[in-house]
Parts: sequence; C-alpha cells; structure tokens
Amino acid sequence: MDVKYLEIIKAPVITEKSQDRATMGQYVFKVDSRANKTEIKNAIERIFQVQVKEIRTLNVKPKKRRVGRYTGLTNKWKKAIVTLQEGQTIDLG
Repeated sequence: MDVKYLEIIKAPVITEKSQDRATMGQYVFKVDSRANKTEIKNAIERIFQVQVKEIRTLNVKPKKRRVGRYTGLTNKWKKAIVTLQEGQTIDLG
C-alpha cells in the first residue's frame, strides 16, 4: 500500500449520523484539505479494496471556542462522504 494514500485519508468520522449513513452504503472520512475527489476515490479504493460510486466533499469551517477568558478557533478540515457500489461495505472496526 502506498504511503501517499494513507496521507490523504486521515480518519473515519464516527458519529450517530455517519453510522446511519453507513447502513445506506455511505461512509464519512476526514481527508487532507488539499485532496481532490479523484485522489480521495483512488485512496479509498486502494486502502479498502472497494468500488466507489460517488464522492461528495465539503470544507468544515472553524468554530469559535472559549476557555476562560481566552478565545480561539478550532481547526478547519475537509470532509468526504463516500458512496460505495451496491453490496460493498467497509469495516471501520
């Protein structure tokens, strides 16, 4: 497995909503903010040995957070919603 593909896919997003999407064959991943849809598709297919049908991406904007009297922003990141071909699944453990 190529190291470049592991750098594109950072982590799966495990939330109640993403778990509901998994039953419909859609999986949510945190990806490198510079990656495009083609690179994400190739990385998912190479890492998990599945066929990708569709990719949707969105940039998650930073949110304001406050700790005591100090204010700041969370990090911005890119989210990819991956739809697989019929009958394909990914085991996220």
